[in-house]
Amino acid sequence: MSREIIQIIEGLETSDGAGVKLRRIIGGPDLNMLDPFLLFDEFGSDDPNDYIGGFPPHPHRGFETITYMLNGKFKHKDSAGNEGYLTDGSVQWMTAGKGVIHSEMPEQTDGLSRGFQLWLNLPKNLKMIDPSYNDIPAKSIPEIQIPGGYIKVICGEINGIKGPGRAHTGMFYYDISLSPKNNIEISVDDHWNSFIYIYDGKARIADKGLNIGQLGVFSDTGKINLYVDSSINLKCIIVGGEKLNEPVARGGPFVMNTKAEVLKAFSDYQEGILTK
Repeated sequence: MSREIIQIIEGLETSDGAGVKLRRIIGGPDLNMLDPFLLFDEFGSDDPNDYIGGFPPHPHRGFETITYMLNGKFKHKDSAGNEGYLTDGSVQWMTAGKGVIHSEMPEQTDGLSRGFQLWLNLPKNLKMIDPSYNDIPAKSIPEIQIPGGYIKVICGEINGIKGPGRAHTGMFYYDISLSPKNNIEISVDDHWNSFIYIYDGKARIADKGLNIGQLGVFSDTGKINLYVDSSINLKCIIVGGEKLNEPVARGGPFVMNTKAEVLKAFSDYQEGILTK
């Protein structure tokens, strides 16, 4: 049994931070969330004016952010004195937990900056854990060679190879490249939500075609069968996660289970105790 594409999302061109231009695909009007995924953005431009303002200090509570850089460099700092440096092909995995205030500021790389940010919800019992970072350099992400391409395993396990990302719930995150006329089959736990995002080329899943810049939401049972549907290499990410099935209350940079908890997060931030 194969999973089908049940929804195709184009995303919304918008900006965030200090004017960083991006495409919001999950977290927009067409797909508010896909439990446990709260937001998925692609940012990318060869014009530094589109991204150089970065993301000055801002707060988070109640979820994790996973930033995957295809091209470009970002420095991050937080209110606890932690610092990190993202480069081409690397990942920053931040667990906001009970609260963090951090900044993400880009450096120009030949004019090009491109990547993705995914927000992964934390379950109710882990919302207020201590914040933490896992900066993952490109060389630490295993790359599995397959006929016609490769799979970079950022999180999860495939063919006995585990990725370095450590989620607090069941999850996988793969970056896949396939040459024309090739296909791949990926096993996914039944009843997990999953999606594919095409960042180069075209793909076919069952009777649905997906073009560059489109996100496809899979049905929640069966394997993923992916075929290259163009004369150029397909490049995509495939992400899946265990559903939390818990209430979600959102307020800007805070994601909790109730409105009262979101209001408390705003109050803690205003009073300077968010990270205490």
